Amino acid sequence: MDGSAGVACDVSQNGRIESGIVIRPATENDAERLLEIYAPYIRDTAITFEYDVPSVAEFRERIRNTLEKYPYLCAEKDGVVLGYAYAGVFKARAAYQYSVELSIYVDRNCKGRGLGRKLYEVLEEKLKAQGIRNLYACIAVPTEKEDEYLDFSSEHFHGHMGFKKVGKFTDCAKKFERWYSMIWMEKRI
Repeated sequence: MDGSAGVACDVSQNGRIESGIVIRPATENDAERLLEIYAPYIRDTAITFEYDVPSVAEFRERIRNTLEKYPYLCAEKDGVVLGYAYAGVFKARAAYQYSVELSIYVDRNCKGRGLGRKLYEVLEEKLKAQGIRNLYACIAVPTEKEDEYLDFSSEHFHGHMGFKKVGKFTDCAKKFERWYSMIWMEKRI
């Protein structure tokens, strides 16, 4: 179910995805394609600490649950979804209702080409209109140095998007028989 094999990202000379990207709300019907994007991150990286690829039905339910309260967006070009981003509950208590945790996944063939920025910009606009004040990202980072499963690209991406590092949990998760740390990054909007 690795959908990245057949997806090509047309780019301009500067390495960015050319025009024609549409950012739209995700629907439950997008579950299969979004799972195709997400599955390689589960199987081949420590970017997510999920061990098993969920079923399409479970992923559809995740989308449905998120859309009850928060935006869930797809980036699409020529009818093909190339990435997605969504907001979720930061903490369940009512006092935290003005803060959200963000997640983003881009087809691995399209990383580093400006697609994530477009998704986050639209997501931020929608959240601001909803009265959200704080955006949080919980990001896996290598404990000592980059390895074949994880690098610092997510931390760098969020830094470029205006997030600041506010905390670190050292060696808190284990995947691929090695320990990884988590950092929290925050952006006030």
